Amino acid sequence: MGDDQTPSQNPALRLYAAITLIADIIGLLLKFTLEIIYSFMKLFVRAELKDLSGEVVVITGTGHGIGRELALQYTNLGCEVVCLDINEASNAETVEMANGLKRGRAYGFQCDVTNRDQVLELATKIKLQIGHVSVVVNNAGIMPSRPLWEQTHEEIRKVFDINVMAHFWIFEAFLPHMFEKNRGHLVSISSVAGLIGATNLVPYCASKFAVRGMMEALFEEFREHKIPIKSTIIYPYMVDTGLCKSPKMRFTKAMALLTPKAAAASIIEAHRKELLEATIPRYIGYLNKFVRNYPVRCQIMLKDFFESGVGTDQ
Repeated sequence: MGDDQTPSQNPALRLYAAITLIADIIGLLLKFTLEIIYSFMKLFVRAELKDLSGEVVVITGTGHGIGRELALQYTNLGCEVVCLDINEASNAETVEMANGLKRGRAYGFQCDVTNRDQVLELATKIKLQIGHVSVVVNNAGIMPSRPLWEQTHEEIRKVFDINVMAHFWIFEAFLPHMFEKNRGHLVSISSVAGLIGATNLVPYCASKFAVRGMMEALFEEFREHKIPIKSTIIYPYMVDTGLCKSPKMRFTKAMALLTPKAAAASIIEAHRKELLEATIPRYIGYLNKFVRNYPVRCQIMLKDFFESGVGTDQ
């Protein structure tokens, strides 16, 4: 007989494998503990904000609300801001307001982000006229608010076309710009409704949960393939943009609607800190993770206590 024993048959190899496994577990626990301590300390240290001057930033849904505020604030930081919206008139107003700041430069393009061919064609035009896009902010979205059985199949498809599929077409169009320069940052706006299911928002919640999964998986692909492109996903609470027509809340001061200006500022701050994810306000994210550790009935009790949600569209 030869010495061709398998590891399971050779006591020395089995001992070595066991010692290696124990060493790996100890190493993992040590790194895990150090990361928890480091993350906790970061809560009390003001992180340095990345300088964005000169970045070419594409933002969707810039005709009003958060998109308009994002365009204004990125321009004020010295960025070249490309404003995309299906409403040409309101988008032109945003561009005029942004250029009036006399800081960066804003450009406006009418675009239906659900139209893949139009998005791809526009990306080529932007590259030739303005330059390589280095930042993308997927902001465009719609939110019909009614029970599922009252929403038509056309409405549901439109929610997914705008809130989800448009992200894929935007990424397909502008990721090549980032690959060429070996740098870039993708920001996608999900929602607190992408963390917690809500009455009257079944299609909307489903679309925002989809954005969450998309961005988490994309982060993993970038990490495993060692691609130096950053990603950030944002979960805002209800924002006073007109989408949320019938907000409900028990504690009106503590849970008041966010202003578009405040929401945009928090989104840009998360981008500049290169956070992987951020809830606005921050405490909602911590509260959600904490509550998820408890039985479902306890989660429901807490949800009912806050009486927060969205009523039906009038």
